[in-house]
Amino acid sequence: MTSVSSSSEFHHQHHFKSAEHQYASSKQGIWLFLCTEILMFGGLFVGYLIYHSLYPTVFKNGSETLDWKMGAVNTVVLLVSSFTMAAAINYVQRGLHKIAAIMLALTIACAGAFMVIKYFEYSHKFHVGTVPGKFSLVDPSCAAGGKRAECESKISALLKNPAELEKNHVSAEEVARLKAVISQPKWEMFYGFYFVMTGLHGVHVVAGAFLIFWVFIKTLRRKVGPEYYTPVEGVGLFWHVVDLVWIYLFPLLYLVG
Repeated sequence: MTSVSSSSEFHHQHHFKSAEHQYASSKQGIWLFLCTEILMFGGLFVGYLIYHSLYPTVFKNGSETLDWKMGAVNTVVLLVSSFTMAAAINYVQRGLHKIAAIMLALTIACAGAFMVIKYFEYSHKFHVGTVPGKFSLVDPSCAAGGKRAECESKISALLKNPAELEKNHVSAEEVARLKAVISQPKWEMFYGFYFVMTGLHGVHVVAGAFLIFWVFIKTLRRKVGPEYYTPVEGVGLFWHVVDLVWIYLFPLLYLVG
């Protein structure tokens, strides 16, 4: 974070005893914050594991309706963004501001690419209705409660109507998978976890992108460098945790089936 070496270009804040004191305090602060982030996502992971153990078929069928290829692409995108973020920190520490700015810009681009892919995933889910409490491809009021048998009957009829499938831009194979989903009680539970966990992660991706843009501006203005790089390293640690969370989300949501 803050360099422990002295420099005439950097002066520690008045409420710290020295640059070393400011460095230690900043590092402790960001790690404490990241611990709260891990605790928040940890609660969701624990809930996921409990309900997955209670309703394994629901989670298996739900996972099979997700596009694992899009999830895999997003995983690669975030792994690349971790590399570019780490490289940016290294270049800032070495005083190579232009290259550092390029790396930060690439990291922001990766965040944007991740959210674009997630938009296409979400829009398709809303199109077919695989959201908690409804199944709009068949009937907006089609829910998992007493209407489950009625929903299955409507899907069976839909499978026999190629024109209707083409109209809704879905394949017979996909509709068959959706039929398997709603054949189980509590089918919407999987999508509840899917939207909450990926949605909360997406919020962190957007927040991270704004923070990276902030340090991008500071880098262009040479407000950070070998003598002072606390903001860049702090944002970098946050971004690595965001990436790490997705590394766990991808197999739990997309590959569980």
